[in-house]
Amino acid sequence: MEEKGACLLPATIGDNLLVEFRELFVVTYFSDAISRKRIQFNMYNPDSPIITLEMLHDARHVVENTSYCKRTPMLHGMQNLLGFDESIDLYLKMEGMQTMGSFKVRGIANQIKHLPSSVEENRKTIVTMSAGNYGKAFAYVMQLIGQKGLCVMPETAPLNRSELIKSFGTDVERLPSAELQPKVDQHVSEEGMHLFHSFDDVKLIAGHGSAGFEIIEDCPNPDVVLVCCGGGGLVAGIAAAIKLSGCRNTRVYGVEPEGAPTMFESYKAGHPVSWKVKTIAAGLAPPYAGPNTYRNCKQYVDDIILVSDSEIKTAVKTLYDKGIVAEPSGSAAFAALCHDKVPDVKGKKVVCVITGSNVSPEELVELMK
Repeated sequence: MEEKGACLLPATIGDNLLVEFRELFVVTYFSDAISRKRIQFNMYNPDSPIITLEMLHDARHVVENTSYCKRTPMLHGMQNLLGFDESIDLYLKMEGMQTMGSFKVRGIANQIKHLPSSVEENRKTIVTMSAGNYGKAFAYVMQLIGQKGLCVMPETAPLNRSELIKSFGTDVERLPSAELQPKVDQHVSEEGMHLFHSFDDVKLIAGHGSAGFEIIEDCPNPDVVLVCCGGGGLVAGIAAAIKLSGCRNTRVYGVEPEGAPTMFESYKAGHPVSWKVKTIAAGLAPPYAGPNTYRNCKQYVDDIILVSDSEIKTAVKTLYDKGIVAEPSGSAAFAALCHDKVPDVKGKKVVCVITGSNVSPEELVELMK
């Protein structure tokens, strides 16, 4: 290992991801007049252990006892209303009704639970990088707990999203996409900020797994569970909770946009890959698959299904016509079912997770065109 600026990487990471993961997990050295000592900054661990049932139960306890996390409803018997074969027993898990309009607070609650005491004692800022629902939920929680936060966002993100995040008291920095991760790393390594990763943190994944326990309580032994997949934290957590609770025959699928197939391509390659992404489902478009989410998806998620932007638009419209508001990123799993992308669903109990409802009237108008 290099003596300065060394990077700890899991063996499965390909060479083409070396730069990205150097930026994600940095070990540096500090020199003073007396000695040279190694300091590992407050970064997440990209080589964390696979999620266990104990980790999931602990995280669920945290989520259930966190005031801003709610148990979301499950709508049953939705096949006739939404125009599917009547033999499909269709459930919709309504995560768009969660606090702040998405599932993200589940994972953040567990990240907060494991926050080192030194962060609060030394009044360190928590930094994250997000242009979407994680950033919004992050800012909301930072305000609730009285913690200073910073959200680094791409300059292409809508200005109203930046203003919303700032309204909760979290600072915002807008930068070109290529400068985002280096800026986060600088804040951590030079200013001592603490990083909350928005999808590849196992504490986050375990928190998201609380939704999986709710699913199998409301729909015991489902045959198929469909989950939107961006970074992969939600589908990994849900799949782990379902499979480790004894539902080993349940098929769990992650659904990605064709324009952002990072987990799909990672499955094909046998290791996490990066990808040039372009899709209307911005919340499902990280430029790389994280090593932790990849390993947990490979362990627990049966397969990844791809849907097109036009199929996602149709799904948004179909749901809206029946009174359900869902953003494009929250509708991908439903799009897979709408367009016959999911194998062997007739006569089966199928759960589709609607993961977010953060879409403005103006955006809905554009989607309906």
